[in-house]
Amino acid sequence: MKTTIFSTHQFEEPYLSKANNAKHELKMLETRLTKETAILAKGSITVSIFTGDDASAEVLKQLSVFGIKNIALRSAGFNHVDLEQAAKLGIKVARVPAYSPYAIAEHAIALILALNRKLIKANNRVHEQNFSLNGLTGFDLNGKTVGIIGTGKIGAVMVKILHGFGCRILAQDIVEDKNLIHLYGVQYTDCETLCKQSDIISLHLPLTPSSKYLINKHPISLMKHGVMLINTSRGGLIDTKAVIEGLKTKKIGYFGIDVYEEEEGLFFEDHSEDILQDDVIARLMTFNNVLITSHQAFLTETALTNIAETTIYNLDCFEKQINSGNEVNINGSK
Repeated sequence: MKTTIFSTHQFEEPYLSKANNAKHELKMLETRLTKETAILAKGSITVSIFTGDDASAEVLKQLSVFGIKNIALRSAGFNHVDLEQAAKLGIKVARVPAYSPYAIAEHAIALILALNRKLIKANNRVHEQNFSLNGLTGFDLNGKTVGIIGTGKIGAVMVKILHGFGCRILAQDIVEDKNLIHLYGVQYTDCETLCKQSDIISLHLPLTPSSKYLINKHPISLMKHGVMLINTSRGGLIDTKAVIEGLKTKKIGYFGIDVYEEEEGLFFEDHSEDILQDDVIARLMTFNNVLITSHQAFLTETALTNIAETTIYNLDCFEKQINSGNEVNINGSK
């Protein structure tokens, strides 16, 4: 099957090639899928896209004109795809539902530890031959209350790890996981109670109309003074401007993110020679208690292997016209 792969990154090429094993004709492009670049898919039946690609209604209409019948996502999230328009055009969409919840959860833990123990600052000091410990005081995770919003596969791994640290764990989700309650003593509660009682809050839920800006001025006002806020899920879950105000007043004592609402066209690319045009993230970068990584939580060998293998499997199913079990419809379900 002829497939155009948009936003191909150097780190994933060998994994895709190995998983494909020359079965499908893959045209790997570094270019992002946009209204202007959609024509590059001409001649293919399928396109594969990443989180920063544009699969809005207008782009999908163009892809349909060029003969595209399928979209293979190399991600679990699909909020960048207009599923309603895809359905109207008869374009099938399949995702990678789970590539490694451990990769994401472990990265979230890394952000927590790095912020708490001020590892970036400490490392920079040592390289400057400054071995002073002043200003590097952290806190014990043991005994702290951590709020996990979203206890799906990734949130459940977070719970397991944090339980090992000796944390008290609060959780908020539409569906309560009985195993987490039984094994780790998780206490399910509402979002307001979680915000009021948690020393650390970590987000692990999808971006939907109802979860958009879940963390805004009001929930922040309820949080403990000096709270740590972590987001490795979706940038749009957080009102970044409200967080900046929280940082300025020291209501938020630590902020760690691997995702950003306006990351499209920014993350995954080298802008070291450019003038940064995004004033919001530029302001975030001025805080010494903010740690930003550019959507790399998934970046482990295990996750890249699973993403590539599932993507090729989805291509196999498209070609054979069978349901992979990974297809999503306008309701976001299989």
